[in-house]
Amino acid sequence: MKSILLHIEGDSCMEARKQAALDIARTCDAHITCLQAVSYEVFAPGDFYGSALAAAMPRIKEAAEELRGEIEKDLENEGVSFEWRFMYGMADTRLLEQSALHDVILVGPNDVGEEGRAPSAMVGELVLKAPAPVFVIPKDTKRLDLSQPALVAWNGSSEACVALRAAVPLLKHASKVYLATVSEDSERERFDFPPTEGAKYLSRHGIASEIIEIPRGEAQISDTLFSAAQVRECGFMVMGAYGHSRLAEMLFGGVTRRSLSDPQMPILLAH
Repeated sequence: MKSILLHIEGDSCMEARKQAALDIARTCDAHITCLQAVSYEVFAPGDFYGSALAAAMPRIKEAAEELRGEIEKDLENEGVSFEWRFMYGMADTRLLEQSALHDVILVGPNDVGEEGRAPSAMVGELVLKAPAPVFVIPKDTKRLDLSQPALVAWNGSSEACVALRAAVPLLKHASKVYLATVSEDSERERFDFPPTEGAKYLSRHGIASEIIEIPRGEAQISDTLFSAAQVRECGFMVMGAYGHSRLAEMLFGGVTRRSLSDPQMPILLAH
């Protein structure tokens, strides 16, 4: 991965995803594109809300410039290649536009002001529409060591296959790769790709993997996967996301939705 698209926003996860971007850039000799989007709409004269927004915009822009100054100062001392793109508009729209020539998008798990309440609608939009995989970085992430083991959540779906392919450039650096299935007969009947096919695909890229089957148990599948990854000291998880709605809350993949509500580690998502 040589081109990283980093979402810039003054939320609680900014420091974590900045550090993750730096870790990927150093490991992969990659370039970071910092994208900062500020929503700005022109309202008709006399519109109260338009006037209020117009009055607030100078402070909004000032805060954006302060954030840019802080982050640029940090990046200049890190010895990585980066650039800054400031744009007006909704962040999901601008990230989607810019993703066409990037290898991965780094975002936080929640929309601004919605921390811990629900999966990010922006993440859902990007995962379903962007041509690049989306790396969701929770705020507790101190560093993203790509040499740590990695766990691929495998249910045999085409979405899992897409996520596996997208993750190959990162999995090449992992000391161990686990293809993890949560045993459910209904899932095996529904999908066409057994984990052995995923392992064969990885082997063609020179990546050895271990297939593990985890009992369903009483816990949510998302919690079971996170626990399996944590026990094996994995640095990140790879997961296919499946859905058809523009809102993350309406993704019909319940495991994806629950995993994003409270991610226990960085998750690479692709659709």
